[in-house]
Amino acid sequence: VHDLAVGVDPEGADAWALQDVLATGVTVGAPPDAFSRRGQDWGLPPWRPDRLAATGYAAYRQMLRAVLAHADGVRIDHVAGLWRLWWIPPGSAPDRGTYVHYDAEAMLAVLAVEAHRAGAVVIGEDLGTVEPEVTEALAARRALGCTVLWFARDEDAPDQPMLPPARWPERAAASISTHDLPTAAGFLRGEHVRVRAELGLLGDDLGDDTAVAAEQRRADTERAELLELLRAEGLLADGEDQDEDAVVVAMHALLGRSACRLRLVSPYDLVGEARQPNLPGTVDEYPNWRLPLPLTLEQLRTAPLVAQMVSTMRGAGIVGGQ
Repeated sequence: VHDLAVGVDPEGADAWALQDVLATGVTVGAPPDAFSRRGQDWGLPPWRPDRLAATGYAAYRQMLRAVLAHADGVRIDHVAGLWRLWWIPPGSAPDRGTYVHYDAEAMLAVLAVEAHRAGAVVIGEDLGTVEPEVTEALAARRALGCTVLWFARDEDAPDQPMLPPARWPERAAASISTHDLPTAAGFLRGEHVRVRAELGLLGDDLGDDTAVAAEQRRADTERAELLELLRAEGLLADGEDQDEDAVVVAMHALLGRSACRLRLVSPYDLVGEARQPNLPGTVDEYPNWRLPLPLTLEQLRTAPLVAQMVSTMRGAGIVGGQ
């Protein structure tokens, strides 16, 4: 499964070749939310909806064909971008942006045709601020959405407890985390709170110290909820909650029990990496996309924790072969 990014490097060859259909100078991102209080500027030029339509979506079609040439599936990052993107004017902060809408029916039609030609499954990353029409449209076209352990909650119950894996949606790709969220080890250690606090990303009108304390309490509560769910599922014995490796293996066993069509495992979780690959809301403050794995691909084959993970997923009927 290959990943289709939201955009291209504004200084790269793609941006130069596609300048007729890209809004150069403008960047896309996301408005402020609970995970990024300042909003996000991804530094990528957006498609111009008028030029896409005028050119018959040729550039978009060619991009999809290139991604699907050697893949059995494609994961559309920020799939809501087929409907609308948060445009940020030159020199402006992310919270000064606005949504610009696209012809989603046309974008989805091109995607469906190219995926059908390639015989590929489509996964739409529909996390975060997503309108109901997005998830409904994906389901209507038999595309998969995304379910992440941290977000899988019973929204109809008081206090919205974590949802047992058997109740996760079938038409989805399940994972413990994503590249924009804490790794399994990072979540257990509270690394996501520590790093954001050090970078000043948790401040609010109540004062930095108060905001950090509130975030830490929330992280502690979520960790306790996770451990309780693992124990309730019979995946974690009493006393094992202090053994990080045992908890991470249990989390993958939980993933294996999910009702989702696909399960995705991160190599960062296989090696116990506590740092998340990308920290939204940062550029140079954090080594985004520059965290090497501590093991080579050859070493991964013989790593004890990896062997445990594979055995766990195989026991759930997810992994086969060697």
